[in-house]
Order: sequence, then C-alpha cells, then structure tokens
Amino acid sequence: MIAFPQSDLRWAIHAAAGLSSFSAASVGSPPQRRRPLCISGSAGGGRTSPKPSVCTADELHYVPLPNNEWKLALWRYLPSPQRRRRNHPLLLLSGVGTNAIGYDLAPGSSFARYMSGQGFDTWILEVRGAGLSAKNSLEELKEPLQGLLDTAQVSPITSQLKEFGHRLGNIVDETQQPITQFTGLQNRFSITLEDFWKQLHLIGKYNWDFDHYLEEDVPTAMDYIRNQSRPKDGKLLAIGHSMGGILLYAMLSQDGYRGKCTELASVITLGSSLDYTTSRSSLKTLIPLVDPAKAVNLPVVPLGALLAAIYPLASYPPYLLSWLNPQISAQNMMHPEMFERLVLKNLCTIPAKLLSQLSTAFEKGGLRNRSGTFFYKDHLHKSNVPVLALAGDRDLICPPEAVYETAKLIPENLLTYKVFGEPRGPNYAHYDLVGGRMHPLHPVPCEGVADYGPLPQCKYHVTVREVEPSILHPVSGIIRWM
Repeated sequence: MIAFPQSDLRWAIHAAAGLSSFSAASVGSPPQRRRPLCISGSAGGGRTSPKPSVCTADELHYVPLPNNEWKLALWRYLPSPQRRRRNHPLLLLSGVGTNAIGYDLAPGSSFARYMSGQGFDTWILEVRGAGLSAKNSLEELKEPLQGLLDTAQVSPITSQLKEFGHRLGNIVDETQQPITQFTGLQNRFSITLEDFWKQLHLIGKYNWDFDHYLEEDVPTAMDYIRNQSRPKDGKLLAIGHSMGGILLYAMLSQDGYRGKCTELASVITLGSSLDYTTSRSSLKTLIPLVDPAKAVNLPVVPLGALLAAIYPLASYPPYLLSWLNPQISAQNMMHPEMFERLVLKNLCTIPAKLLSQLSTAFEKGGLRNRSGTFFYKDHLHKSNVPVLALAGDRDLICPPEAVYETAKLIPENLLTYKVFGEPRGPNYAHYDLVGGRMHPLHPVPCEGVADYGPLPQCKYHVTVREVEPSILHPVSGIIRWM
C-alpha cells in the first residue's frame, strides 16, 4: 500500500480547516447568467438545452428524476455518419465525485468522442450533484440566486467544516511535526473553495447514497437513452469507471437476484470492485475520514475544492504532496495540462451518506445496500451478461487483486479479465484506464466487427470468451471485446 507522508497530510488537512480569515461576507453574489432553453418533444420527459461552454458534447440533455427535484445531465455524442451505426447505444458512468469531463478532457484525449467516432451513440451520465445536473428547475437557473450566502445559513456549515478538518488531522500520527507552511496556500484555499461556498444552498439536499444512484439515477437515464436511441432489443452497452463500474456490478447482481431480464447487452468495468478487503487499496488509509464526517454531522465532503487547493503541493516544487499524483495517473501517462484539467475541473462535492455506504466495500462481505441486508457480490454469479473487467498494474486505488476479487464471481463463460501494464512501462494508474496517453493506432475494419490490432501487453489475461462488437479503448490500449 502506498505510504502517505503523514506530516504532509496532517498539515494540509489542518490548513484546510484553519481558514479563519475566510468568511461568507468575503464572497459576493454570483453573477447573473441567462441560459435560454430549447424544449424538445422527445420521449422520456427530457429537455435539451443550448450547451454551456464547459459541455463539449454534441448535445446536452436534462432528464428529471421521478418524484424528485433533481434533473440529471446527459452528454450526448452522436455516432459518426462515416461509420456503421452500432446496434446499441453506449452509456458511460463516471467515478465517485466526478463529472463528465473525465471522459472528454480535450479533442485529442476524449474517450467519449472516440467511441462516437466508431459508430456508437454515446452518452455520459452526470448523476445528481455532479457536473451540470441541476437541483433547481431549468427556468429557475435563468434567474440570479439571491441571498445565497446568508450568514445565518453559512455559519453552521463553516463551523462543521472546520471541526471536520481538525478531526481529520487527528487521524494522522500525532507525533509527526507539520511541515513549514507553503507560501500563499491559505489564499489558494480561499479562492478554490469559493465555488463550494456558492453551493451551500444545496448542501441540505445532499442527502443521497449509492442506492439512490443505483435504483433511481441510472435506471432513469437508461430509460431516457433507450427512448432516444431505440435499440431493437431495448438494451444498452455500458462502461463504468471506478464507482461507475461498481454501479454496473450492483445492477447485474440485483437483476440476478430478482431473476430480471437485464437491460444491458454487455458491460466493461475500469478499475472497479465490490470488495476491497483483500487488496492493498490506498483508500483504506482514507476510510477513517468517514467517521469524522459523521461525528460533526457534515453532510458533504468538498473533494473538488480541497484537491484543487492542494494541487500545487503535488505538482510544483517542492512537491510536498507528491504522493497524490500517482493515485490518479502513472508517470508519463498524462500530459501535464490534461492532468491539471482533470484535477481542477473533473471533481465534485460528495455527500457523506454516499461515502459511508461505499466504505462498506472495505468490510467483510463487501459493498452492501443502505440497510445492510443485501451484499451485492453475493448474486453476481447469477448474471448472464458478458463482462470485461480491466485493471491497471499501478492502480493504487483499485489494485488488480481488488478487480479480480469481484470479476472472478462472474460466470466463467462470460468473463474477460485483463491487467494492463509492463515492468518497463507503460504503466496504468486509476485514471489511465480512461485517459492515459497511448500511441495512435488505426483500426482495420473487418466484416461485422472492427479489428484494432494487438492488445497491449497484459500481466495476466483471463479470457473465457471474446464478445463482439469490439471496442477500442482510446487511451490505455485496444480492447477487442464487447
């Protein structure tokens, strides 16, 4: 397991908690923004909207959750007219606390854009609270948010965040001496946390967990995509990174338990597992952080703001938090500009309830439902869906042994399992499975299926059946599967 420099971590946590000079009064009202709407007549009750600049998809769709004020954002990438259109639309699910940008960092580094270029009607789901998903109605987004930072509203949360930070610091070894304060860091914390403070009106509504995504968000998105793309058999292809893959595993398990005919044609998981107990996952070091959030009744953890604030310590001399970068990407696998965009633009605020439920993946029996009565791994063997489970040899968050712990439960005739990476490189960390560098490779079309050449070298490769149509994994290598 990675060794975190404890004094560095302790100091950074306390620095985040000690922003005594930052107050609600220091943040002005957000500027008024006008976002005109174009209401489509499409099935499923969704709406399309002129895209904000951050959205690089061909279309942006909003899908209302039933009996809920949230509207899910769906980024759509239309299939290339130069390619044979695939039989099934493709759904991409992101990791915990991330948005759609991870699948579409830039024109030359876009998982989603590549897949649409290969003929897939490609959709990225932003679950509630992530990216462009919206709590207010779309009409309300056209109006300025008045009284957003009312002191009476902000002060309790401010106190909770400070107490949370101090409790996190106490987890780290008390005997370690904090390092000298990095010049100007507190000012950077103040600046990068402003976006978080501006969302405080939503914090009281950040009360969902993993099961809400599983039972409401993903099925709602799938229904909408099915109505838009209209596949003949009513099924979708799905790729999930990290928590996105966990959601897909959980869905397969539920369908198997209920004897339900699945709505997924096939599944690819990237760095995902339902059970981390036997692995050396670096997340085990952070699991104790869930308890301080509970202790101070903090409803959210502002992951995006905190990582953006400490990013200079990991990426610029004197590299005080250099252990952070390998958690995301292996050496030389991402261009520095892409890495910075990923850290600063891809991360979001996470509900404490979500983290609390996900932490059960590190307990005996693995991830379970909110009531603790259903262990998701127990029914994977009942699935009838082909699964490709991919792992990175340098993935510190979800190591290969964690990926295999879940993948081995899939029926043998349906499983393909690969670990990418070589001792001399290239190596693949957690995000490299989605957006790491690779040399350009050109597909050679074959009858009915695209042959994209040899697979990257794998440490070990458990393949029981190759399933078509095949997919090129646009960054970490070639996948002749799916």
